[in-house]
Amino acid sequence: MERLLERFAADYAADQDRQSGKGDDQSSIHYPAVFLFIGDKSAGAIEPVMKINHKKWDNSAGVMYFHVGTGAADGSSGASTASGHAQRQAQAGTFAGQEPPEAELRLSRFAMGSASAGGDAKTMRKELYQSFYRNEEQLYGLNRALRQLSYNIADYGRLYSSFDRIHLSVITRVDDPLNVFIPEISLLAQSIFSQSFKSVQMDLYVLISERDQMEAFGYGSSAGVAFLRELELMQSQDYSFSAELHVTEDGLSIPVTHQSAPLFDLVYVLSDKNERGISASGGMQGNYEIICHLSLLKNRKQRESHYDMNTGGYNNTSFKNNIMTESGRQGLVSAGFSRVKRPNESIALAVLYHFYGGLLKRMNHLPDYSLKEKLSFFGLDPASVSEKAAGLVPDNRKIAEMTGMMTHPVSYASLKRMTLREAEEALFGGGCEAYFESNYVQEALHRLGRLQAGEELQAHIRRRLRDLTGIGVFGIAEWTDENAAGSVLMALQSRIRDIAGHLESEKAQLVDYYESRVEDQPFPKRPLMEKHNVRSFIRFFFETVYQRKLGLLQLETELKLYRRYEAELARIHEEYKHKAQELKRLQETLLDAARASIRTADDYIGQNIMEYYGVVTEELMRDLEARRGADVFFEERYMGGITELLDEGQGRILARLIEVCRKELLESAAFNQTFEEELLNRANVTTDYNNRQILSKEELFKKLYRTLEDNAVINVRLLEYTQEHRYEEKYFFGDAESEFIRYALGADETSRIYKLGVAHEKRSSGVEKLNIMGGFHLEDLMYYRNGRVYYETYVRNGYEFHGMEVERLPELR
Repeated sequence: MERLLERFAADYAADQDRQSGKGDDQSSIHYPAVFLFIGDKSAGAIEPVMKINHKKWDNSAGVMYFHVGTGAADGSSGASTASGHAQRQAQAGTFAGQEPPEAELRLSRFAMGSASAGGDAKTMRKELYQSFYRNEEQLYGLNRALRQLSYNIADYGRLYSSFDRIHLSVITRVDDPLNVFIPEISLLAQSIFSQSFKSVQMDLYVLISERDQMEAFGYGSSAGVAFLRELELMQSQDYSFSAELHVTEDGLSIPVTHQSAPLFDLVYVLSDKNERGISASGGMQGNYEIICHLSLLKNRKQRESHYDMNTGGYNNTSFKNNIMTESGRQGLVSAGFSRVKRPNESIALAVLYHFYGGLLKRMNHLPDYSLKEKLSFFGLDPASVSEKAAGLVPDNRKIAEMTGMMTHPVSYASLKRMTLREAEEALFGGGCEAYFESNYVQEALHRLGRLQAGEELQAHIRRRLRDLTGIGVFGIAEWTDENAAGSVLMALQSRIRDIAGHLESEKAQLVDYYESRVEDQPFPKRPLMEKHNVRSFIRFFFETVYQRKLGLLQLETELKLYRRYEAELARIHEEYKHKAQELKRLQETLLDAARASIRTADDYIGQNIMEYYGVVTEELMRDLEARRGADVFFEERYMGGITELLDEGQGRILARLIEVCRKELLESAAFNQTFEEELLNRANVTTDYNNRQILSKEELFKKLYRTLEDNAVINVRLLEYTQEHRYEEKYFFGDAESEFIRYALGADETSRIYKLGVAHEKRSSGVEKLNIMGGFHLEDLMYYRNGRVYYETYVRNGYEFHGMEVERLPELR
């Protein structure tokens, strides 16, 4: 059930995101791009980054992804490349259904030998570094894999505006041992790509997962600080590097050289704990969004120069200059990301809940039937039950045949002084009783025993439920409740009492009648004709006494039948009461799912979802009923018979409910609003008309602006919130023509101390904001300050974290 609801909500949200007809479009990147993931701990970023890029960039099919790990991530070992189709399928199989099939061809992996398997943890990073240079075959394999990657990029040249430059984004985790190779792998990739492109722009994204250091916080923090110390060297103005990294197929080595300059264009430090010290609810997902949006901002194709010229586009050179100190020291960068959009998953679940609630309300709204009509609905009106009982008792033809029974020789003169009981005994002995018992009583009991009263009643109810859609599970449960007013069960019990009383009265009258004298009976008598009078009495006796016995038998059978129906109705009541409770429990499940989804949304973005979509759903249901009939939702092409669906389980009802909801409600034009219109309408819906406070559009925009800003807090924890060299730029991703973007550009225009720009994308589903902050340094990071004590302690205890000479590293700050 929960998985079905999650899949329904996710599918609807994904469909809404994919629908280009709603005014949303995708951006394009100008130059080719490669994402290079280094280390096993960065493997978790690959799939999210690929998905985000596929969703955001219309030429994402040409973006390449390369992962360097130890092989633990994909089960391989040693040096390998993802050149085999089967291997690429295995590695990229997780993207099935998310990206086109060729996505697997754009993800390559290279597995490096791990020194941790048999090595000392104290020297793991150092041993990894040294083994890299010792293993020429591995180095050649890396060369070959990167050359294959460069060759593959050329296949997608038609997707880009220019092939002059390539953007290389290096992504690693701060505490991953393999980041000891960052200079080697990055510069080798840059050197190989430089053979095809005029320039290579490299950025480094350093991910800090403080949540993952709960267990190995000492060693992890030490390894992280070791890498940051190396990074300080890499980004220094006088950093230089030279090593024989190029290896030819003949085993010849060629040096790769980097002259005095920072290794990376910019270094972004992103943590799962933000500037306020609060852990991100989505873990690293927000940082993956930041990586993709920063990559787009720096490499975006300008489609409409009018918007880009007038909305403060990003200038990388200007940003770098603003985060550099007077001494020339390059600052680090971090960012924050937020998004405001229709909470489509919450909307889908809210509509589903209200749609189901509307169905239950209609099922609970029973027609105003009289008791007679209710009995007729169940087929238990007196005429129907009497007819059924009459069919269980043989007809009176065999009573007429009783006149031919053998009699004892008794004169009429003797009979006429006897009572009817004495006369029967004198003429027939016990023969008449035996005949009646065998041919009528036992036969009636046999027929009653074969009668499947419960099954027939159930089948009758099912047929009636199909014919009369206004009556459902709740109607059956209520009408069969003996404690409810107008209960059919109470009517049956009353009828049983009436028949039982009537039967006892008739039996008593028959007993009295048996005591009357023969000569007092009104049958034809002829003087001096003994035999004629005896025969005349016999015919009269059977036509009166045994016809009355037959009538009593029919009453007894009808009484037994009523009692059977009484028991069946009591059982049916329990059954349908349980069904009604199941339907209500399903409603509670839907309500819990909707509320849980709304709780995950932002407090403001998720407000009034239940109230607003309750009104919308009811209006849509009434409109459909007005056009197609009051019982439209219970027709076979819609929900059909709820009872039959419930017999298959709540899951079957839910599946049908989702199907109808998607087709008949969620596809309605009522859901085609822009996110601003939808949010404004939702903000102003109220059930308390005595306290209606209308939210103006300006107030809405003000709240949206504040929400985006509050949620785009920088994803790194610094010692000083306003450090000396802090510089900020903020960018909206949205429609530059929309009212909200125009409002945002004008808000705080005179007082803002940061640059504000817009990356124009035609869209109606929402708006995104990327806050970029740079100018801080290694010593400003709380992560560095907290980890330094561990690093120094581990070093004193013999741990060696660096592959390069420690003397080359800058002093700890």
